[in-house]
Amino acid sequence: MFWKCPLTDERYVTQRAWEGAVLDGCPFHPEGGCGLERLGSYRRVEPPGAQIPRWWCPKQRQSISLLPSFLAARLRGTLADVERVVAMVEAAGGVSAAVDAVHPPDADKPVGFVGALRSIRRRVRAVRAALIAVVTLLPERFAGVSPTLAAFREVLGGEAVLVRLRELVQRHLGALPAPLGFRARAGG
Repeated sequence: MFWKCPLTDERYVTQRAWEGAVLDGCPFHPEGGCGLERLGSYRRVEPPGAQIPRWWCPKQRQSISLLPSFLAARLRGTLADVERVVAMVEAAGGVSAAVDAVHPPDADKPVGFVGALRSIRRRVRAVRAALIAVVTLLPERFAGVSPTLAAFREVLGGEAVLVRLRELVQRHLGALPAPLGFRARAGG
């Protein structure tokens, strides 16, 4: 589930915000009575130290994670990190042209050319799919807008497009693909 967290990723970690997170009700049983209980949290790789609070619905036999608004779904890091990578690809004119800028070969932990290509392509495909879905869901606002960050930045008037879009399409997040939404990938 989406949690409109007012903190930055650094403050989220330093304040251990997940410990105070509250799930107002079970998304499967809004009427209540299912025995919803706090399950703890799980660790995210990035940002370092971040954890995601979880609950358990015994009636549905399913856990519920409360993802802060700034974190990407099903991808490592924040939505800002994902947006930065895709914007670099758009500015460079393609994935291959952006590899060294996104994953410098002299980095502390280099990922190699093939690993960099896979990582970048995964983000570019995911963002493009999410932008196409947003155009489809909100045609009155985004009709004719190309599914690029540059086009959405122009329409929305600035940066942080992915965070802003997640808020705009909040009620559709279960049907939207990552990194905005929570829909599982096809076939897995």
